[in-house]
Amino acid sequence: MALFEKFRENWVRPALFFGNNPISLTGGAFTTGAALIMLSYWVTELVGRPHANPYLGIIFFLILPALFILGLILIPVGILIRYGRLRALGKIPQTYPKIDLNDRTFRHGIDVVLVATVANVLIVAVSSYRGASYMDSPQFCGATCHVMHPEYAAYQVSPHSHVECVQCHIGNGAQSYIEAKVNGTKQLVEVIFNTYPRPIPSPVTSLRPARYICESCHTPAKFVGEKLIVFSYYGNDEKNSRTQSVVVLHLGGRDSISHLSGIHGIHLEHIEYIATDRERQTIPWVEKHYPDGSVETFASSNVSSAPKGERRVMDCIDCHNRAAHGMRTADEALNQAISENIISAELPYVHKEGLMLLKTAFNSTEDAKKQIPAILMAFYQKNYPQVVATKAPLIKAAADGLVDIYTHNVFPEMKVTWGTHPSNIGHNGTGHNDYPGCFRCHDGDHTNKATQKSIPNDCDTCHNLLAVDDPSPKILSDLGIK
Repeated sequence: MALFEKFRENWVRPALFFGNNPISLTGGAFTTGAALIMLSYWVTELVGRPHANPYLGIIFFLILPALFILGLILIPVGILIRYGRLRALGKIPQTYPKIDLNDRTFRHGIDVVLVATVANVLIVAVSSYRGASYMDSPQFCGATCHVMHPEYAAYQVSPHSHVECVQCHIGNGAQSYIEAKVNGTKQLVEVIFNTYPRPIPSPVTSLRPARYICESCHTPAKFVGEKLIVFSYYGNDEKNSRTQSVVVLHLGGRDSISHLSGIHGIHLEHIEYIATDRERQTIPWVEKHYPDGSVETFASSNVSSAPKGERRVMDCIDCHNRAAHGMRTADEALNQAISENIISAELPYVHKEGLMLLKTAFNSTEDAKKQIPAILMAFYQKNYPQVVATKAPLIKAAADGLVDIYTHNVFPEMKVTWGTHPSNIGHNGTGHNDYPGCFRCHDGDHTNKATQKSIPNDCDTCHNLLAVDDPSPKILSDLGIK
C-alpha cells in the first residue's frame, strides 16, 4: 500500500496537475478520436466487406495511426512545457491537488486512464502491424501509387497476379525490409518533387537472384520435356483471314538420370554475360563455366576483349524478364483477342482497323477510352452501315476489347508504349514478339575466337516448326485440335 501511495503522490497527482493544459488535452483528443475511428473500421472489416478503395487504406492504416501516436506524444510534451513554465515562474505547488480514492468519480477516472493505457498499447501494436502489412500489399504498391500504374495493370492480368509484390521485390529478414523501405522513401521523395523517371526503368537492378524469388515456387531442374504451342494470326484483309503456326518447344530440364537437355536444361549450367546497355538487350560477351573448372568465352565479331558493362550470372529473370508484368506487342495482343472471340473476326477489317487504333498515339488513357470506340464505330458507319445495323453489339464488344488491350499496354502519362518494355521470351522472326530475345546471344555471331565454335542459332536447337502460316495445319487435325 505504501508503494501505491508513493506512486500516487509522486506520479499520478503531478501528471494530472501538469496534464491540465491545451497541448496535452489536444493530444488526448487526437489519440481518443483516432482510436475510436480505427476500432470502428476494424470492426466493420470483421463483420462486413472491406472497401476496395486504396486511399481508405492510407487513411486507416497510415494517417490515423500516425495521428494516434502524435496524440500520445503531445500529452507528455504538454506536461513538460507546463512544468517548465511554472518552474520558471516559481509557481510549482508544494502539494498537488489531493487524490481521494474514496471519491467514486475519481476512482472511475483512474479506471478509465488504466483501461485507456492498455487499449492504447494494443491499438499502437495492431495499427503498426496493419500499417506495415498494408504498405506491403499489391493494392498499396500499385493502386495507391499512380507512378506504378503500368506495372500494376500488367501484374493484374499476369499468371503471377496472386503473388504479392513483396514476395519478389522484398526479401526475408530485417535487412531486406529496411532496404526496401529506404528505397521506397527515396521514390516517395521523387513523387513529391515530380522527379520520378518516365517510364519506370526496367529491369529492376536491385532485384534479388532468381534462386531467392522464382525458385521458392518453381523447381528449375524439373524435366518438362516438349511443349506444343499454336500461334494464330489474322490478316489485314476484309475477312481477317486466319493462319496458324505450330511449334514444339524443347523445354527439357534435368531428366531422371540427371542429364540436362532442352532450353531449360542447357541454361541451368553456369553462364555469365556482359550487357552493355541498361535494358540488357545488347550482350556482346558470354562465358560458359564447366564443372571441371574450364571456361569457354563467346564474343561478337566486333568485340576483341571483355567490354565494360554489367556482368551477371544468368538466371530465370534474364529470359522471363516480364514474368509478372508482361506487356505484349499490339499485333500479338490483338491476335489473341480475336482468337478468344473477344473481338469478333466476323467484323470486316477488324484486325487492320484495330491494329491501326492500337498504334495511334493518343494524348492520354482517357482520350484513348473515348476515341477508340468512336473511331471504330465511325469506320463501320461509313463503310459498312449494314454491319452497324445487324452487328452493333459485336462492334461495341470489339471497341471494349481494343480499349482493354490499349489500357493494359500503353500509358501515355508514363511514356509507356508498345516496345517500351521488351520481353526476352522468344525472338523476332517467330511471330511471338518483336524483340531480339534469344537472339541477344543466339545470333550466330557469338564465337569463341580460339575454336571458332559459335553459340548455336539453328531453329531446331530450341524448337521444331511443325507448321508455319498455314490456314489449316494438318498436324492440328491429326491431333484433334480445333
